[in-house]
Amino acid sequence: MAVGAAGGCALRFTVLGPVGVWRGGERLDAGSPQQRALLAVLLLRGGRVASVAELVDALWGEDPPATAVAALRTYAFRIRKALGPDADVLVSESGGYALRVEDENTDLGTAERLAREAEQAQRCGGIGRARELLRQALGLWSGDPLAGVPGPYCAMLRTRLEEQRLALLERRLALDLESGLHAQVVAELTTLTATYPLRERLRELLMLALYRGGRQGEALAVYADTRRLLAEELGADPSRDLSELHQRILRADPGLAALPDGPRDVPDAVVRPAQLPADLPDVTGHKTVVEELRKRLVATDGQGVVVSAVSGVGGVGKTTLAVHVAHSVRPQFPDGQLYVDLQGAGSGPAMPEAVLGAFLRVLGTPSAALPQGVAERAALYRSVLAGRRVLVLLDNARDAAQVRPLLPGTPGCAVLITSRTRMTGLAGAHLVDLDVMPPQDALTLFARITGAEDEAALEVVAACGYLPLAIRVAASRLAARRSWTVTDLARKLADEGHRLRELRAGDIAVTATFELGYRQLTAAQARAFRLLGLPDGPDISLSAAAAVLGSNTTDSRELLETLVDTSLLQSPAPDRYRLHDLVRLYARACAERDETPEQQEAARSRLLDFYLATTAHVYMLVRPGDPILDHIEPTRWPGLQFHHSEPALQWLFTEAKALLACAAASTHGPALRRAADLMLVAKDLAETGSDAQQYAQVNARLLTAAQQVGDARTAGRLHCLMINIHLLVGRFQESENAARAAWEHQLHCSDLMLTAQTLNDRGILASVQGRHSEAETCLHQALDAFRRYGNQNGVASVLANLSRLYLDTGRVADAVALAERALATYRTIGATLRLTVGHYSLALALAQAGRTDDALDHLSQALPIFQHYRHRFWETMTYWRMAQVHLAAGRPTQAVGLAEQALAASRDTGNNWVRANSLSALGHALQHIKHPDRARARACWQEALTIYEQLGAPEVADVRAWLTGDPGVPAGSQPTSSAQH
Repeated sequence: MAVGAAGGCALRFTVLGPVGVWRGGERLDAGSPQQRALLAVLLLRGGRVASVAELVDALWGEDPPATAVAALRTYAFRIRKALGPDADVLVSESGGYALRVEDENTDLGTAERLAREAEQAQRCGGIGRARELLRQALGLWSGDPLAGVPGPYCAMLRTRLEEQRLALLERRLALDLESGLHAQVVAELTTLTATYPLRERLRELLMLALYRGGRQGEALAVYADTRRLLAEELGADPSRDLSELHQRILRADPGLAALPDGPRDVPDAVVRPAQLPADLPDVTGHKTVVEELRKRLVATDGQGVVVSAVSGVGGVGKTTLAVHVAHSVRPQFPDGQLYVDLQGAGSGPAMPEAVLGAFLRVLGTPSAALPQGVAERAALYRSVLAGRRVLVLLDNARDAAQVRPLLPGTPGCAVLITSRTRMTGLAGAHLVDLDVMPPQDALTLFARITGAEDEAALEVVAACGYLPLAIRVAASRLAARRSWTVTDLARKLADEGHRLRELRAGDIAVTATFELGYRQLTAAQARAFRLLGLPDGPDISLSAAAAVLGSNTTDSRELLETLVDTSLLQSPAPDRYRLHDLVRLYARACAERDETPEQQEAARSRLLDFYLATTAHVYMLVRPGDPILDHIEPTRWPGLQFHHSEPALQWLFTEAKALLACAAASTHGPALRRAADLMLVAKDLAETGSDAQQYAQVNARLLTAAQQVGDARTAGRLHCLMINIHLLVGRFQESENAARAAWEHQLHCSDLMLTAQTLNDRGILASVQGRHSEAETCLHQALDAFRRYGNQNGVASVLANLSRLYLDTGRVADAVALAERALATYRTIGATLRLTVGHYSLALALAQAGRTDDALDHLSQALPIFQHYRHRFWETMTYWRMAQVHLAAGRPTQAVGLAEQALAASRDTGNNWVRANSLSALGHALQHIKHPDRARARACWQEALTIYEQLGAPEVADVRAWLTGDPGVPAGSQPTSSAQH
C-alpha cells in the first residue's frame, strides 16, 4: 500500500468501482452516497482546491438544497473522522477543500502510471511487458466507476473513466493482435462489439482478428453490419481507418498477416589462423544454444576456467556447432585456439598424454623438453597457459576422465567439449544437451545444400528426423544423382524398412555413427536399447519401459539413465524416455538381428498387457459400477493402480499417443483381442479432441484385422466403438452402418456387454434421426441389459438418453425426472467425470422446462470439470448449450461470448459438426443482440450449412430455412441432436 501524504498509515482510495478508502486490508467507512460523492470529487481533482461553490454544483447541480453548504462541512468533518490519524490529508484552503494524496494512493493514479509504463515498454519493443502492464491497469476497474455515487459531476466523470477503460482495453487488444493472439481475442471482441456497437475501433480490431484467423467472410460481414448500423443510428459512414481495413481485406493485403517473430542476430564468425577446423558455410539452426555458449565462453574474467560441454546423439551436429561457436569467439582469445579430436566414440580413444604432448609442442615447448607421464605434462601445460587467453576445443570426448588432464588451470582460458556422453562427472562444467534441428532450420539447411525448399523437401527432412548428419547425407545423395528429383528422394525415404540404407553417401552413413555408440554399451544396456526400439509411440514412460524390459521400475530407471548419459536415449521429462526416429529404426534393426522373434513378441506383449491393465483401472475409476474386468481379456503383466480418477485420467491423456501406437501394432494373433479391449477401456480419448483422430484411425485398423480373421466378438466391439466415433462428429449414416454391423456381430457371439452398449447406441441414433418409437424400444432394452449384468454406469447413461428422447417427444416433466434419476445414479455409484454428463443432461431438460437459471447452474458445474479433464468435445458442447440457454432467456449478448468460446474450443476437437453447431448458435446470438450483426450472422450460418451438408446432418433443413427467412421455422430454434454417453 502507498503511504499517505501526511506520512501516516498506509491509505488507498478507490474510484474505479465503488468509491472507498482502505487502510491496509481494512475498509474504512466512507459514509453516505453524498459523502462519498464529495470524496470522489476531491480525489479526481488531483490535489487541487475545489471551492465550496464548485463542490455544491458538483454534488447537487442547479437545484441545491438550502442546507448544501452546511452539509458539505458535515461531510468533510465525517471524512476526517473516518480517516483517523491520516485526517490531515483533507485540507481546508482558500475557502474550499482539497485532498492531498499521492497518485499511487489511488487506483486511478496507479492505472495511469501502469498505462504510461506500458506505452514506454511498447516503444522499446517490449510487447509482452506492455500487455501485462495494461492487463494490470484494467484489473483495477472493479465495476462501474464511482458506483453508487450521485450528482451530475460524478455522472460526467463516470463517463470519462469508462472511456478511459475502453481506450486501455483497445490498446491491450491491439497488442494481443500484434502478439499473434487473434484466435484468442475473437470471443472477447465479439462480446465487446455487441455491448458497444458504435465503437468503431473495436469493430476494426474484430475484423482484423477474424481475418487473421482465416475467417475473411465474417470479417467482411462485420464491416457490412457496421456500415448499416452507423447509417441507421448516426447517419454517418465508417471511419477512414475502418474503410481502409475493409479494402485491404478485400484484396487480401499481405501486410495484414500476423507478424512473424523477428530473427535474433548471431554475430558473424571471424576467421583467424588457428587449429580450429573450417567453419562450414551452411551452418544453420540452434541459435539459442549458439548464443548461450558464446556468452559463457567469453565471460572468463575472474571466473576461473570456463568449461562448456555439448552432448547429443551421433549426427546431431555437435562438432559443427562447436566449431562454429569457437570461430565466433576467436577475437576474445588472441593467444590461440587449440583443437583435438579425442575419438571417444571409437574403439581407440586418444590418450591424454599424447594430446598434451601435441598441445605443448604447438604452444612452443620443444619435443626434447616434454616430460613423461600425464601428471607432469598436465602440470607443464597449465603453466604454459597461465596468463594467456586460449580457447581449447576438445571434440568427441569419451568421458570426463579423458578430459580432466586437458583443462587449463588459470582464468582467461575457456574449454568447449563435445561428446556423446553427458559430462556429469566434470565439476563446474556448463552442460548443454543438443537436440535435433527445428523443422524450419532443417529445411533451411537442406535448401542451402540443394536449393530445394518445396513440399517434398519438407518430407525429406522429416524422414531424416531433422538430424543434421542425415540431412547432409540425403542432400549429398540427391546431388550425386542428377536424374533424381526431391520427390524421388522423399519416396525412397518414406519406406522405414529401407530408410537407414538410403542414408548413406560415400564413406558417410548414418548407421555407422549409431553403431559407434552401440558398440560401447554393456550387455544390459544393449538389450534395453534394442527392446526400446520395438514400441512405436513418440515416447515411453518409465513404467511402460519396465514392462518392455520385463523388469521393475527401480532397476529399469537406473539402466535407462545410463543410456541417457550415452545420448542414445533421451529423457524429455523425469521418468519419460524417447529415441530419435532414426535411432529407433537402428535399435529395431538391432533387435531383429540380436533378439529371437519370441523375445521380441514377449516384450510387445508385456507392453500391451501393461497398457490394458492400467487403462482398465482408469476406466473403472471414471465409470464405477461398470464390471468391465469381467468382460475383457486377462493380462499377465500388471498395470498401475490409482486411488482417484484425476491422476488416473491424467495418466490416460499423457500416455494416449504411446498407448494408441501400441494398440495399432497389435493386429495379429492373441494380441488383437487385447488391443480391441484396450480401445474399449480407452474410449474417453475419442472425446478429448487432440487424440480423437488417432483413436479413430487405430480403431479402424483393428476392425479390419478382426474382420479378416473372422473374430465376431472383437469385430462387434470395434464396430460398437465406431458408432460413437462417427456420432461424435455428426456422421450419422456411417454411425448407422456401424450400429447394424455391431448388432449382426452380437447375434453370433455371447457378449452381453456388446449387446447392451449396441442397444444404447442404436437408441441414441434413432432418437437423433427422429425415429422416436424405435429409440424408446432400444433404450428400454438397453436398460434391461445393463441391469442384467450389473452395470450401473450403463444404467445412468441410458436414463440420460431416455431423458433426451422424452424432451424430443414433448414429455418435458418425465424428461426432468429421468435426468434427475441419472444424476442420482451417478452420485450413488461415486462417479466423478461422468457425473458432469449427468449435470449436462439435467440442464437440457431444465432448460426446456423453462428453468433457465437452474439449467445454467448445472452447466456451470459441469464446465470446469470438463475443462480440467481436457474433454474438449464436452467443453464445446457445454459452451454451446449455455449460449442456447442464454438466448432462450433473452440474453443474446452473453450468448454471443459463449458461442464464440464454443467455436474456439471446437477447433481443438477436430469435430466439424460441433463447429457447425457453434457457428449456428453464434449466428442466432448476433441476430438477436440490440444492434444485430445480420451480415455476420448470415456468414456464420452459411459456413454452418456447408459443414452440415458435407456431413449429411439433419440440421441442414433448419439452417437453409434461417438463411431464406422461412417464417415456418422459429428464429431462435437450434439443432438439438447430441449423443449422450
